[in-house]
Amino acid sequence: STFVKKCLEFSEEAEKEYRALWQRIGLSIDWRYTYRTINDNARLISQLSFLKLYHQGLVYRQKAPAIWCPECRTAIAQAELNDLDRDSEFITLAFRLEDGKTLPIATTRPELLPACVAIFVHPDDSRFQGMVGEKATVPIFGQKVHILEDLAADPVKGTGVVMCCTFGDTIDKQWWYSHNLQLVEAVAPDGTLTEVADTFSGLPIEEARLHIGQALAEEGYVLAREPTSQSIRVHERCDTPVEFLMVNQWFIRVLEFKDQLLEAGEEVNWYPAHMKARYRSWVENLAWDWCISRQRYIGPRIPVWYCKSCGEVSLPEKDQLPVNPSETNPARACQCGSTNFIPEEDVFDTWATSSMSPQIVSRWLEDPDLYDCLFPMSLRSQAHEIIRTWAFYTIYKSLFHFNQLPWRDVAISGWGIAGEGMGKISKSRGGGPISPGEMIERYSADAVRYWTASTGPGKDSIISEEKIQLGSKLVTKLWNVARFSGRFLEGYQPTSETNSDDNTLFTNLSPADRWILSRQQNLILQVTNLFENYEYAAAKSEIENFFWSDFADNYLEMCKQRLYNGSEEMKAAACYSLHNLLLNTIKLFA
Repeated sequence: STFVKKCLEFSEEAEKEYRALWQRIGLSIDWRYTYRTINDNARLISQLSFLKLYHQGLVYRQKAPAIWCPECRTAIAQAELNDLDRDSEFITLAFRLEDGKTLPIATTRPELLPACVAIFVHPDDSRFQGMVGEKATVPIFGQKVHILEDLAADPVKGTGVVMCCTFGDTIDKQWWYSHNLQLVEAVAPDGTLTEVADTFSGLPIEEARLHIGQALAEEGYVLAREPTSQSIRVHERCDTPVEFLMVNQWFIRVLEFKDQLLEAGEEVNWYPAHMKARYRSWVENLAWDWCISRQRYIGPRIPVWYCKSCGEVSLPEKDQLPVNPSETNPARACQCGSTNFIPEEDVFDTWATSSMSPQIVSRWLEDPDLYDCLFPMSLRSQAHEIIRTWAFYTIYKSLFHFNQLPWRDVAISGWGIAGEGMGKISKSRGGGPISPGEMIERYSADAVRYWTASTGPGKDSIISEEKIQLGSKLVTKLWNVARFSGRFLEGYQPTSETNSDDNTLFTNLSPADRWILSRQQNLILQVTNLFENYEYAAAKSEIENFFWSDFADNYLEMCKQRLYNGSEEMKAAACYSLHNLLLNTIKLFA
């Protein structure tokens, strides 16, 4: 379609910009192994993963309450939710009991009243025990609903009585399942109220909340109003409050494997170690299976057809992959004999493909020898907010496809943030006092790399122009030291104790030479240990202290006299030390 074509054109231009920036900043990338999640190999691997999980009984399709973004108009996974605090209002409403008495219920979502299907109280709440089993009438909309009891009803929240609407939150979903309640769909996929809302049908949610609240007040149903602050779940991409809608979606079974996934998390080395707790907390608090279908236009298509005659699912053969179900038919007829099929229109969730990134980048199907060398990998480096997605889903796929962990170590980085208490800098939302390109142009790539290496794993870092300036100062000093040293090292051929014909070089090393070389060797051992534990900020600090204090401020002053006026033996010893110092210092900084 034209839309997909435009997306591809945009992504190609963005890719060029990123590549230019990454090359400008000096990232060590083997460009032969870059990939896009919509190229043929990535689509093939993503679709093959789906087929394998399907045949393992780990994939299912179901019409069920799904987390839905009204703005993006697609289902999303639990991992794509963020919490957002907002000011709201508790409205206490008068529900009418059959004997004419009033039952007060507090809610922040009066727009869901048309979908109210039950009322719940806690079984131990003596205030309402005599009411269980009776019916109450919902204000304005008039439906009569049963009063039921459930341990999940909170006696101290609001009035202690809770209305169950299909669906306001995950508790509503649980009650709907466990109490076999009626389904009333009040919210449409576009975020407006459906026809069950009567005169309020077609209103957007926020507008409907206002109008229904006004109608409740005018008709005398409002007993009290109280300002409140509430935390709501929003889609991470657009900050839109999510809804729970009944839709057909594809899911991967996760909830029944929590113990295995927790055990896998324990076997991974997390840097910093406390990030393991984030993984564990995420797995322990999972409430939904992984929803992998998205109602979008671009992305790897879910490789499925539905028989027009009997509705059965048909899957492609491996040699048909990657496949677009709208352009290709199944290789064989349905089991009922029909050859008429309806293609699946949905695409995969981003993470359904990215969870296979170790296989994609190491050419699992294209180059088995390379893959055997690279998988399992040694390191996954990523940011902390996608522990719940990229790390978790990659571990899941690796366990159920290969029965092993995808990598040994996970090194978690923090965010670059604009300022104290401010959010992260991101490609989609921008922000920040100065762009990466401008920082590089103004201060050099090395100065920017200095800032990025100044904060340890897992910690957020404010975009600090002052710290970048310190990096620029360091690079200038390193350059000046190199230029000074170069005057004496031009044409110098390094030697060593093992290949030198004249060991007098080493006997001519001065106490200053021996001190600085010994000091540097200890530094190398210390820094190697820090690097092996991904403590790059601490390593940078140690190298920097050595360079400024020991090398530049002390040793250079100690050896200048010999370099300028010393004997040939003294100069040779000084050049040997200086060459080792400069080369190893540059290596350590790199």
